[in-house]
Amino acid sequence: MTGPLRILGIDPGLRVTGFGIIDKIGTRLVYVTSGCVKSGNGELPERIKAIVEGLAEVIAANRPAQSAIERVFVNVNPQSTLLLGQARGAAICAAVLAGVPVAEYTALQVKQAVVGGGKAAKEQVQMMVRRLLSLQGDPSPDAADALACAICHAHAGQGLGALPTLGRRMKNGRLV
Repeated sequence: MTGPLRILGIDPGLRVTGFGIIDKIGTRLVYVTSGCVKSGNGELPERIKAIVEGLAEVIAANRPAQSAIERVFVNVNPQSTLLLGQARGAAICAAVLAGVPVAEYTALQVKQAVVGGGKAAKEQVQMMVRRLLSLQGDPSPDAADALACAICHAHAGQGLGALPTLGRRMKNGRLV
C-alpha cells in the first residue's frame, strides 16, 4: 500500500475562496484542514493578490499532491461570471505555481459524488461532507464546497475502472 494522497479542494470566490484538504488512504478519506481565504472589498487586483497569496500559504503549509477546483457556470449576470472566473484563475495560478496539478469538476459532478444528486442544496453538501469525513460540526459553506470538491476528486477514477482522470473531463459521456 502506498502512502496517503493529499488533495486540496478549492471553491473559488472573489470575496471568499474556500479550501479543504483531505488525505486519501486506500479507500478511506481523512480530514486534514479547511477554511477560507477572504479577499475583502478592495480593488480587483488586490483581491486577486489576496487569493493567490492566501492559497500559496495553505499549499506551502500542507503540501498537497493534487488539487481540484470547481468549474465556473455561466450565471444570469455575465459580469459576476467574469469576476468569478478571475478568482478561479487566481486559485489555479496559486496551485500551478506551487507545482500542484489541477483537476476541474462541474458543480453537478461534485454534488453527485458527495450527495448522490446534482440538485443538492448547500446544506445537504455540508451534512454529507461532515458525515463522510467524520467531522464534529458542519464546516462553513465555502469550506464544505471545497472539501466536497476534494472528495469528488478522491473518487474520480473509481467509477471509470480507476483510469487516471487528472486533467481530463467528460464530454458527451466520454472521457476526453
